[in-house]
Amino acid sequence: MPLPFLTADRAFDTADDVALPYDDRDRWRRPYRPGPWRVGAAALMLLLASFVLFAGVIIAVTGSLSSAGVVFGIAVVVIACALRLLRMGVWVSAHGLRQVAFLTTRTVTWQQVGSVRTVQQPVRWLGLPRTVQGQALVLVRQGRTADGVTPLLTTHNADFLARAEAFDRAADAMEAWADEYRRG
Repeated sequence: MPLPFLTADRAFDTADDVALPYDDRDRWRRPYRPGPWRVGAAALMLLLASFVLFAGVIIAVTGSLSSAGVVFGIAVVVIACALRLLRMGVWVSAHGLRQVAFLTTRTVTWQQVGSVRTVQQPVRWLGLPRTVQGQALVLVRQGRTADGVTPLLTTHNADFLARAEAFDRAADAMEAWADEYRRG
């Protein structure tokens, strides 16, 4: 039973993809919502952080403050990891395309982009070493070959696993933005 008043789907129910007048093209934005696997993992990490914080409070009240400080530090690291996990993905602006991984961030300006296209290839399942046949959105830089290019998005990553329609929408939007920004 869908409950549209509890979700953000209402903003995406319109058939027109016209940019809103207050959209700032210079601002980094993600052309898709984080997937349920990514959000679920981050929620579990935040739940763990709440237990660790509770343990830190108990340790601070009953034990030494240095032990409580270590436990609070662990909780802060877990919270930072959960937030970084939610931040991961591909972001687009008028400046270029930014791929945010857990520990690294790569930014490519639109002048360096040769093409952005969807290809059928073996992709990693949830980022694990196991590969399955799927689709990937790949970025080929100007003057480079398409061999060995890491995909931007795949149908089997944490954002699009079991959400083929969402992958198609995101890939189409990113290809259209790449064509628009490279010309402009």
